[in-house]
Amino acid sequence: MKTVRLIDRTLRDAVEARETVLSFREKLEMARSLDKLKADRIELPPIGDSKADQLFNKSVAAALATPLCATVPINDTRTEMIWDSIHAARHPSLNVEAPCSPVQMEYAAHKKAPALVEAIGAQVAACRALCAEVGFTALDATRAEKSFLTEAIRKAAEAGACRITLCDTAGVMLPDEFAAFALSVKEEAALPENVVWNVQINDAMHMACASAVAAVGKGIGGIVCSAFPGNTASLDQVADFMRLRGDDLNLSVGLKVTELRRTIGQLQWLMSSHRAEGGILPRAAAQDDGAGFSLTASDEAADVAKAVRQLGYDLSDEDSARVYEAFRRVAVRKDMVSSRELDAIVASTAMQVPPTYRIESYVINSGNVITATANITLDRSGTQLRGVSVGDGPIDAAFLAIEQIIGHHYELDDFQIQSVTEGREAMGSALVKLRADGRVYAGNGISTDIIGAAIRAYISALNKIVYEEV
Repeated sequence: MKTVRLIDRTLRDAVEARETVLSFREKLEMARSLDKLKADRIELPPIGDSKADQLFNKSVAAALATPLCATVPINDTRTEMIWDSIHAARHPSLNVEAPCSPVQMEYAAHKKAPALVEAIGAQVAACRALCAEVGFTALDATRAEKSFLTEAIRKAAEAGACRITLCDTAGVMLPDEFAAFALSVKEEAALPENVVWNVQINDAMHMACASAVAAVGKGIGGIVCSAFPGNTASLDQVADFMRLRGDDLNLSVGLKVTELRRTIGQLQWLMSSHRAEGGILPRAAAQDDGAGFSLTASDEAADVAKAVRQLGYDLSDEDSARVYEAFRRVAVRKDMVSSRELDAIVASTAMQVPPTYRIESYVINSGNVITATANITLDRSGTQLRGVSVGDGPIDAAFLAIEQIIGHHYELDDFQIQSVTEGREAMGSALVKLRADGRVYAGNGISTDIIGAAIRAYISALNKIVYEEV
C-alpha cells in the first residue's frame, strides 16, 4: 500500500491570514496541536523583519517532534538566519519558493526567466550548504511556460533539491487536467527516482482534494494540506477520502486521524475573529472584576501603561508597546476592557521568551476520598527532571511538584481559570502570575484539560523568570 505524505501548512495559513492577528502564545499553542496529528512535515510561515518571528521558530523547533520546514523566498538573503531559527529541530529542512508564471516572476521576483533560473539554483545551493534536506516549490506552476518550468525544476534538483512541489496557485484546473499536467512535468523533468514530488492546489473551485488525489494516482507522492480550506486542500477532506476510498486505491496516510476532529475544532476556535482580533477569552469578565478599573478605546498608551503597573507588571518599552497595540485591537471591538482582560493581554503578549522548561508528561490523581497527587516530568536542555508531590487539590499538587523540580518557591501572586469554549470538549484557559524579586511575571495556558492549562500557564511564567535571571 502506498503511503501518501501530508505536508501541513495550517500554521502558515493562519499567520498569513490578513483578517487575523495571532499572539506568540496562540501560534505556539497551534503548533503544539498540529504536532499531535503526526503529519509528515509542518510548514512554518516565512520569517519577517521582527525578531519575534525568529524566536517563534526557535520555540517551535524546541517543542515539536514533527519534522519542520522553513520557507526561503527566492529573493531572501537571510538564508543563514532562517536556518539558524530551526536547525535545533529534530528533523529540520528548508524550502525555496519561486513564482514560475510569466506575470508572477516579474511582479513578485522582479526577474526575467533566465535570471530567475539562475537565482533558483543559487538559492537552493545556498540552502543545501547549510541543510541536508532542501525542497523547491514552483509557485503558479500551472500557468508557467512548460519549457521554463522544466528548466527551473532541473536547476533546483541539480543544486541539491530533493523535493519538488508543483502549485496550482489559481486553482482553476479540473482534477484530470491537473493530474495530466503533474505527470507531464514529472516525465519531462526526468529527475532521479529519489526526488520526491508534491502538489499544492488552491481550493478556489472546491476541487483541491480531488485534484490532489488524482495527481497521486499519477505518481505524485505528497499533498500540501491545511486545516483551513481555501488556500489549499483541506486536511480533513483528504483524511476522509483516504478513510473511505484509500483501501480501494491502495493508498493510506500516516496522519493520526483520531486526533483530527478535536484538533481542527480547537484551531477553528483559535482562529475565530473575536479570538484573533482580541487575543483574549470570549468569556472573560465583561464587568470589572474588582481590581478597580476598566479601560476604553479612548484611553492612550500612558493610561494603559499605568493600568498595567497597577496590576503589578514592570514592562520594558518594547513590551509596553506590544501590550498597547493588542489592547487597541480589543478596545475597538467592545465598550470596555476589564482588568482581567488586560491581565490576559499582558500574559499572552509581553515578555515572550524561548522555553527553558518544557512539559514532557504529567499524571494527576485526585478524588474526594484520596489526597491529590501530581507526578510531573519536565525537560530542560535535554535532561528529564521529575517531581512528585501531594497537595490541597490537583492544581496545588501540580505547582508543588514543579517547585520540587526547580528547587525554588515563587510567590503565586494571582491565579485565574475559566472555560473559553462550549461543550463537553471545551477548552480552558489559565492565568498564573508569579512574583520574583519584586516583579510580576504572567503566564497563560490553554488546553481541553483545565489542570493541563494551569500547568502550562505556570511553566510559561516560570520560563520568563528564568530567562530574566540568566
